[in-house]
Amino acid sequence: MTGLGRALVEGYGASAVTLLARSWRVDVLHRHRWASVAHTGRAFVLLCWHDALLPVMWLHRHRQIQAVISEARDGEYLTRFATSLGYGVIRGSSTRGGRRALLGAVRALERGNIVGITPDGPRGPRRTLKAGALVAAARAGALVLPVHADARPAWHARSWDAFLVPAPFARVRVAYGEPFEVEPGPASPAATALATEALDEAARMASWPDGAATLTA
Repeated sequence: MTGLGRALVEGYGASAVTLLARSWRVDVLHRHRWASVAHTGRAFVLLCWHDALLPVMWLHRHRQIQAVISEARDGEYLTRFATSLGYGVIRGSSTRGGRRALLGAVRALERGNIVGITPDGPRGPRRTLKAGALVAAARAGALVLPVHADARPAWHARSWDAFLVPAPFARVRVAYGEPFEVEPGPASPAATALATEALDEAARMASWPDGAATLTA
């Protein structure tokens, strides 16, 4: 969690962020995709770009999801917030503790858990997918379900990810992309392209036709 999101959690605490989130009016597009994956009984990776993390985490609270969170200092704030929402935590990222995070994600998936990963985190580049999430899904034989969120009105932080914080009483739109499987073995360029397109499709569905009304903070 960077910029504005971190300031909210660090300065005001998870309870204040929860109070903010309870004021949102949330619409979910293609909810049946979540249901269809969940009803298979298979583990899956819930994949979202880092900028949409806050509303995505709020929607999926208390569902026994294991979230992969960076070991960097920013990760401490996000860990506290995630656990307050009922998430389990797997520490590590592509820049720090990556091997441990990958192993933890694979083990969680093999136990049948849902694992939440932001594949462009923790430091970007924005919406550029790193392969760890796909490698974990392939090793565990898990599905991948992309999701994205947008809001109106909202703040976007001046950070690498333009972190999204919906304003009080904002309308929040969350969209699921098409679930997919990853072939066994190292993540191929084709798999990376497929995952990127699936996430970008979810982002297009979640976005407002006339653009989100945003404030910069």
